[in-house]
Amino acid sequence: MVNHNRINARPVYLVDGARTPFLKARGRPGLFSAADLALAATKPLINRFPFDASDLDEVIYGCVMPSADETNIARIIALRIGGGDQLTAHTVQRNCASGLQAIDSAVRNITHGYSNLVLAGGVDAMSKAPLLLSEDMVHWLANFNQAKSLGQKVKTLSTLKGRYFSPIIALLRGLTDPVVGLNMGQTAEELAFRFNISRAQMDAYAVQSHLRLQAAIDSGVIQQEITALFSHKGKAYETDDGVRPDSSLEKLAKLKPFFDKPYGKVTPGNSSQITDGACSVILASEEAIQQHKLKPIAKLNPAQWAGLDPAQMGLGPAHAISKTLTNHQIALADIDYWEINEAFAAQVQSCVMALNDKDYCNNNLAQQTAMGLIPDDRLNIDGGAIALGHPVGASGVRIVLHLAHVLQRKHAKQGIASLCIGGGQGGSMLVETV
Repeated sequence: MVNHNRINARPVYLVDGARTPFLKARGRPGLFSAADLALAATKPLINRFPFDASDLDEVIYGCVMPSADETNIARIIALRIGGGDQLTAHTVQRNCASGLQAIDSAVRNITHGYSNLVLAGGVDAMSKAPLLLSEDMVHWLANFNQAKSLGQKVKTLSTLKGRYFSPIIALLRGLTDPVVGLNMGQTAEELAFRFNISRAQMDAYAVQSHLRLQAAIDSGVIQQEITALFSHKGKAYETDDGVRPDSSLEKLAKLKPFFDKPYGKVTPGNSSQITDGACSVILASEEAIQQHKLKPIAKLNPAQWAGLDPAQMGLGPAHAISKTLTNHQIALADIDYWEINEAFAAQVQSCVMALNDKDYCNNNLAQQTAMGLIPDDRLNIDGGAIALGHPVGASGVRIVLHLAHVLQRKHAKQGIASLCIGGGQGGSMLVETV
């Protein structure tokens, strides 16, 4: 297998980053479009540096569900930050790891000498996911529009049925794998069954996520990453609003299963939140670091990607992490801190269990022994998507940026950021301190 990390390798540095608060969807479209969220994260970030947006070589952004007005949202961002007509930009989509894909694409371009200074990021305004017409309704509208005479239109009207008006929720359709016919929550149920993870264990993990995030907010370590959002009425949004500091096992136990009714274990309480948010980072080569006198906060390596059964997609991080450790010839115990995106509590817990299971490692990861146990006090130490949300395009960028800050704060050497990916993939990136 070709080792892409070692081909014409130039080091790539994470200079800095910023994100918006992650705002929980509350049953109606949110105040901010995806482009507005991305700009709110990016403009203050650019303003911190001595270079202009026009000095960037390219903009790469991840986005899973842009609106009809935001196709190639990366180009919109490039123009609206003042990058000029010559600044090229492209949007990437790898489901839940679209943000990590944006960073990885930038890293590889810098590594191979195609770019020196790149804005990478991710965004999604999930609350604005549209309601779709059913196929029956689309056909009926086509027939009605093709009817020429009044009589033909009246005849077509007589065929209209009430069930045609039932909308399709695009978000739920998009979170369902068309190959295996399971939505993401059902794949988490599969893992809970496979690894015998109880409802109480999942809920306990969710409570921990909320309490850790609240502690990080109270201490200020989260706020250093956030730039405020302002509505058109001047209201400020300055922090993640999905955190529940009063979360408890007793409260979560009252929630009913959502994806496998009535006997499942996965509930809205132990799942990631549907959220709006954006995150941007500046990546640079050594040449750009010297030219603009920048002070990087981390060194990034090309991501490793892995594929697996879509019905078991939540195990994607275990597969990608295995490839990352093998590629860099390091042991699991050598990693100081971990960020594994919390799509579901059962998904993170199953990855931890799989990596520490000899049979799973041998049969599925081509490892002769168990890779080891990720310590709980080194994993998602400031909470994760269960508490702050998972705007799918942005999460990969957020966890890389946050991991870099954790490594700095803890005076640690290296960490791994990883996500599961709908459709049966996993992504993983080694982050090192400078």
